Amino acid sequence: MTKGQQPKDIFDVQRIREIIELMEEHDLSAVDLQQGDEKIKLNRGGVTPVYSAPPPVAAAPAVAATAATENADSGTITINAPMVGTFYSRANPESAPFAKVGDVVSEDTIVCIVEAMKVFNEIPAECSGKIVEVLVKDQEAIDFGKPMFRIEPS
Repeated sequence: MTKGQQPKDIFDVQRIREIIELMEEHDLSAVDLQQGDEKIKLNRGGVTPVYSAPPPVAAAPAVAATAATENADSGTITINAPMVGTFYSRANPESAPFAKVGDVVSEDTIVCIVEAMKVFNEIPAECSGKIVEVLVKDQEAIDFGKPMFRIEPS
């Protein structure tokens, strides 16, 4: 570097594009960069955490993954998250919630949407009964197996 010349900023948009091209060329899935106190992490492709379940292709895999679990203490069961993702209680901000406390659901009633890797998966109740508690908030991040609803079976 010659005197008076500034160091190349790794956070420049053009520089980031060059790094992405190099990632593709060398089949790299992630790159961590740091310059001074600034940091950036670039990921490409479907990098998923080891603990996540693959998103269901059809309704049948989701049915197996969300199986309701029985809670012996209260006589209720829970509907659990079938995958890691973001919980949505409604189809869009103007819509009514899919399911709320007091609603009676059947096995095929859609109770929420879980978004995983830009795919919006409708989640059926897979049990029949009355919803007594919603255990997660709208747009909350959820892990695989996390209880989302408490149901009083019918």
